[in-house]
Amino acid sequence: MTSPTSPVHRRITLACSVIGAVIVALDGTVLTVAQPTLQHDLRASFAQVQWTSTGYLIAVASLLVFAGRLGDRYGHQQLFAAGILGFGATSAGIGLVPGIGWVIGLRIAQGVFGALLQPATLGMLRAAYPPDRLGMPIALRTSAIGLAASAGPLVGGALVTQLGWRAVFFLNVVPALVMGVLALAVRGPGRRGIPAGGLDVPGACLLAVVLAGLVQTLVAIPEAGWTAATALGLVVVAAAGAAFVGHERRTANPLVPSAVLGSATIGAALGILVAASASMLGALFVGSYFLQETLGLDPLQTSLRALPGAVMMVLGAPVAAVLLRRFGARRTTLAGTGVLTLGVLLLSRLDKASTAVPIGTGFLLLGAGFATVMVTATAVVVRHASAESAGVAGGLQQTAMNVGPTLGVAAAATLMTLTTGVAMGPPLTALAAVSATGVLLALRLPGRAGVVTSDAGPPPSRARAS
Repeated sequence: MTSPTSPVHRRITLACSVIGAVIVALDGTVLTVAQPTLQHDLRASFAQVQWTSTGYLIAVASLLVFAGRLGDRYGHQQLFAAGILGFGATSAGIGLVPGIGWVIGLRIAQGVFGALLQPATLGMLRAAYPPDRLGMPIALRTSAIGLAASAGPLVGGALVTQLGWRAVFFLNVVPALVMGVLALAVRGPGRRGIPAGGLDVPGACLLAVVLAGLVQTLVAIPEAGWTAATALGLVVVAAAGAAFVGHERRTANPLVPSAVLGSATIGAALGILVAASASMLGALFVGSYFLQETLGLDPLQTSLRALPGAVMMVLGAPVAAVLLRRFGARRTTLAGTGVLTLGVLLLSRLDKASTAVPIGTGFLLLGAGFATVMVTATAVVVRHASAESAGVAGGLQQTAMNVGPTLGVAAAATLMTLTTGVAMGPPLTALAAVSATGVLLALRLPGRAGVVTSDAGPPPSRARAS
């Protein structure tokens, strides 16, 4: 068994983190391509097919923070192994089932395992690397996610065309098995379990109600609009949220430790992630419809127009890690947010006469800005949480990255219904305003010297002064 701080252990941890994140990202993108064929082969309704995505998303979002807390208590690599092995097993099961009901049920189960897996990919990095060396591992993870997201439609299209929709679910079975076994084989010393009652189950249930209700409400808005059910859903979310905050302040063993819940730095970084991911995914949603419905491009041509954004996601993340180390979180995030907002505004100016150059430039700025913000804000969240709360921090980061896109797509789809045809201006101007809120939040991030985490002690200058 390798030492938890040895170079070999760190490389294996990084490989597990990167491949685990890639498996989840690839699964979502290839499923989008496979859904029409799945619907036809299983004679399912459109609503049933939508639930293969919605059920998964609700399960993931509602359990991420609690799963992160489990990793803090019992070990991130153990949770990662359980999550990725379960994820692979449910993928294989979906590829074998005879009906749409089974697909929905197993997708929800896959969401549960995905919730165990995702926070652990960050928690493992926090445990294996010193705080001042987290930027590049997180950047490599971000680049891999960008590559998976861009390659997913191509891979999914090829598999569905040649082998059918079931092949996309078998795609990640072998990598999941290998990574799960590897994580179990090289894990460091396990953590002792906690006494009964030490886990904040009531808090976890309240937070699950908040997040499940929020995701379900946001997903329903584009199709159903603002109805009484939508208003009721938001009321339930607000009431459960208030109950959760009150409970966390009173309980002796909160789900989210007070050092995390009350941290202005972590809160600002999470807000930036929500705003940036909402703007990014909302812009991609609107842009895809515009390119196909207004300009008449086919899906492949649309993907090629947006390719500069994916390339910048892959190439820009390592550059963002270097900028973070040199200029600090505040300046790097301000620059990334500015580039992202500029990209959204540029895309908002597109019309029927737009050529490939302004379209590609807009997506390029979108990818470069988003990669910078994602790397920097994620590093801030993970660094400024103590090692004992790294899983919760990872769960919160993943929650932000699930809620933000859902919010962005819901807002964009709602604004698109207010115009005739697919007009880029109104929805993307609104999303640019959402992205710009990241500028205000970035001012609350630490500067170049503020890289010390809560468990790393004071900066050297302060230690000498005291």
